[in-house]
Amino acid sequence: MQSFKFIDLFAGIGGMRQAAEMNGGTCVFSSEINREAAATYEANFGERPYGDITRADENDIPDHDVIFGGFPCQPFSICGFKRGFEDARGTLFFDILRIAKAKRPSCLVLENVKHFASHDKGNTLRVVVAALEEIGYSVAVEVINAVDFGLPQNRDRTIIVASLNGTFDFGKLVQSERVTVASVLESNGPFEYVDPAEYTLLGDDVVKVQKQSGLRFVGYRNRNLRKVGVREGTEHLSRVHKQPNRIYCATATHPTLAAGESSGRYWILIDGVVRKLTQRECYRLQGFPDSFEISGSATAAYRQIGNSVPVPMIAEVVRAAGEQGLIAVSDGVEARRAA
Repeated sequence: MQSFKFIDLFAGIGGMRQAAEMNGGTCVFSSEINREAAATYEANFGERPYGDITRADENDIPDHDVIFGGFPCQPFSICGFKRGFEDARGTLFFDILRIAKAKRPSCLVLENVKHFASHDKGNTLRVVVAALEEIGYSVAVEVINAVDFGLPQNRDRTIIVASLNGTFDFGKLVQSERVTVASVLESNGPFEYVDPAEYTLLGDDVVKVQKQSGLRFVGYRNRNLRKVGVREGTEHLSRVHKQPNRIYCATATHPTLAAGESSGRYWILIDGVVRKLTQRECYRLQGFPDSFEISGSATAAYRQIGNSVPVPMIAEVVRAAGEQGLIAVSDGVEARRAA
């Protein structure tokens, strides 16, 4: 792919930047309001992102070919209250829109949680698509899963690709053979093991691999987390979409790393014993290289990786967009702005 310039909005710790750079992209502007995430970004990329994007004058942002933006997902996630555009964070999409309108990049690659696509019976997504189409972009939307792109993590995400040069074809994404959690495990500790008296493993007659996700739930830690309104046998399990007490098998895939899991309570069964995933293993589950510097407190590190994107999955979207001719280089910026 020919080199291109991009901006990295709601950048987090730089997952989308890595995916863009893997495809020949050069970052000319980045923005991240969270100070701890911005510090990690700076430690790895040598630049401090701009802070609050709502305060940035779009005309001061350098010309670019692509906008990358993992705009805040909390308003649309089933982990939150699903308030969508009623939540101030939900309106941040319109900062992407005003920049796109002013700078006319050839392509936008946006990411959000799976449930963004169905939020408010699809109305939220329809508003986003209509707004992009109104300023001249063709828009394609698909929910894709990191587990299909070389990562052993069941992580469905809504991907929006908007282009001035045609409509993105998700059918041309090249998927990878599925791998297991064992492929990202460190060989040397220190590891945090769990005393066998503190967990219960399910019998082989109960444990099954989920066909679609590849998950294999094998047990739970012996903690009575729920007291009221629970079915018999589920007292030890957290509420839906929260995994801090569940144990999964290393010979299968892993559930979604959650931004709200600030203690890194991800437990795996490997070689007959149960231990906690290390920070590095969590970063590998998102496709971050071992050269990536994990900075800040442990709490911040777990939140940051839970908030990030699956790097190989985004990289494949970028590769396919380039192959389909949807990313035009900077010598056409002025022409696009005049159009």
